[in-house]
Amino acid sequence: MTNADSRGTRIEFRNLSKVFKQKKSTVTALDDVTFSVEPGEIVGIIGYSGAGKSTLVRMINALDTPTSGEVILDGTNIVGLPEAKLRKLRRNIGMIFQQFNLMSSRTAAGNVAYPLQLGGMGKKERDTRVQELLEFVGLGDKGRSYPEQLSGGQKQRVGIARALATNPSLLLADEATSALDPTTTQEVLDLLRRVNKEFGITIVVITHEMEVVRSIADKVVVMEQGRVVEHGSVYEVFSHPQTATAAKFVATSLRNTPDTVEADDLLAHEGRLFTINLTENSGFFSNSAKLSAAGVSISIVHGGVTTLQRKSFGKVTVRLNGPEQAINEFYRAMQRTTDIEEISR
Repeated sequence: MTNADSRGTRIEFRNLSKVFKQKKSTVTALDDVTFSVEPGEIVGIIGYSGAGKSTLVRMINALDTPTSGEVILDGTNIVGLPEAKLRKLRRNIGMIFQQFNLMSSRTAAGNVAYPLQLGGMGKKERDTRVQELLEFVGLGDKGRSYPEQLSGGQKQRVGIARALATNPSLLLADEATSALDPTTTQEVLDLLRRVNKEFGITIVVITHEMEVVRSIADKVVVMEQGRVVEHGSVYEVFSHPQTATAAKFVATSLRNTPDTVEADDLLAHEGRLFTINLTENSGFFSNSAKLSAAGVSISIVHGGVTTLQRKSFGKVTVRLNGPEQAINEFYRAMQRTTDIEEISR
C-alpha cells in the first residue's frame, strides 16, 4: 500500500463549459464551472438528475472534452493532451462505479489483479499486492469468490480494492452507494474515509444523496442545470444553505423542521410558534433566559441538533406563551443573530 504521507491530486476547473449539439437544439451540460479541490480533500458533488455531475466527472479523467475552459490536475491543463499522455494520467485515477463494473468471469482477486496485469506487474508481486488490497477492504477470505457469490457491499469493496491497485492519488466515486442499502452504504463510506485518512488520496464523490455528503465529505459542491450554485464546507452549506436547491438537499438529510401535517397539529394549541436556526452564535439560550424573566413560557416542540466537522448546529421549533411585547422583543433580538421564522396558519 502507499504510505500515509502520500499527497492527493489537486483539481481545478476554470470556466468549464460543455454544450452538446443535437439536430434541432443544443444542451448545455456544464455552464462556466469554476472551483478547485485541494490535495487530500473529500469533495461531494451533488445535484438532481441532469445537473451535470457525471459530465463533470468525465472531464476529470478526460473521457469527455469540454467545449471551453480548462481542467487542471496538479498544475497541468489536461484539455487537448494527446491520448498517450491521457492514458498515463488515467493510471493515477481510480474509478468506483454505481453498478460495480466487475468482470463476472473473474474472481474477486482476478478483478483486483486486472489493472496490475495491464501495467505489467509480475505474478508474484501481483498476487501479494492483490491479497494486501483484499485484506485492506475486509475481504481477505473472498479472493476466490466470483461476483455472483458476493453481496452488493462486498462487490463494491472489491471495486474499491481494484481502484486502489495502481496507487492512485485521485479516486472518483460516481453514485458508488446508490445501489446499496443504508447500512452497507455507511460501511462503504467508512472505508472510503479510511482510504482518504491513511493514504491522503483526493476523493471526488458524485451523488444525489445529501446523507452521503454529510457522512464523508469535507467540502460540497451543489450543481443545478450545469452550474455550480453553491460551494463550501459541509458545515457551511448544511447550517446556512444559500440557495433553494441546497436547502432542499439539506432538508432530505436533516429532519429538524415540522412538515405541513406536523405544523397543523402544533398550531392547534395556544401560543406562538417559531422555528429558529441554532448555531454557535445564535443567541438562543441567552434570549430564552430573558423570556422566562418576562413571564413567557417556552417549550421546544420540534427540532434536532447535529454535529459536523466538530461544530454543532440545528433547528428547533418553540412554542411561546405570555406577554406579546416580550415575545415580540425576543423575535426582534433573534433576528439580529440568526434565522428565525414564525409559523402561522
